[in-house]
Amino acid sequence: MTLAIPIWRPGRQALILSKTLVHLLALTPAAILAWQIREEFLTGSGGLGADPVAAIEHRLGLWALRLLLITLAITPLRQLSGQPVVLRFRRMLGLYAFFYATLHFTAYLVLDLRGYWTQVFEEIAKRPYITVGFAAWLLLLPLAITSTQAAIRRLGHNWARLHQLVYVVAVLAVLHFWWIVKSDIREPLLYASLLAALLGWRLWKRLRTINARRTTAAG
Repeated sequence: MTLAIPIWRPGRQALILSKTLVHLLALTPAAILAWQIREEFLTGSGGLGADPVAAIEHRLGLWALRLLLITLAITPLRQLSGQPVVLRFRRMLGLYAFFYATLHFTAYLVLDLRGYWTQVFEEIAKRPYITVGFAAWLLLLPLAITSTQAAIRRLGHNWARLHQLVYVVAVLAVLHFWWIVKSDIREPLLYASLLAALLGWRLWKRLRTINARRTTAAG
């Protein structure tokens, strides 16, 4: 006896409402941070701590990583729930991950380097955590550019191959975070464990598919 999970098929209005809610939730961290930066600039009490620049960069980078992992969680969620509608949010969440990663990189250029952008390549070459962080952002760039329906049609099967780079990006992003943290590694370890679970799920599903094909061919 199999357990049938009812499939939710939302109407157009429900889908628009759901996407609007996701947009609002994804933009909330940026809005809160923008308000804190404003308060810090006007009164010096924005709640960003003793090192506001580090706090801004950390917050933006952390949300980029969180949204990236949530994007990777969409496929397992769809497979476990049987609800194909969740796939409609994957591209949106991936673009928000790129949005926060770009803000993180921009904050580093503007606030940390303070306009001395010619030093960026020296910093990338000298500091391994910046090297892997920049590589992660650079690999996200073509994924964001090719996220449109027109790009999907134009690239065909190559689109799926290109977007498998997201796994490399996720590994580099976790490594970037791990190297930044100098003492307490519990938080980066949590994200590394989540990524390992997400990638492990995909590997397990792939191996199951291969074994099923071999069994069918042998039979």
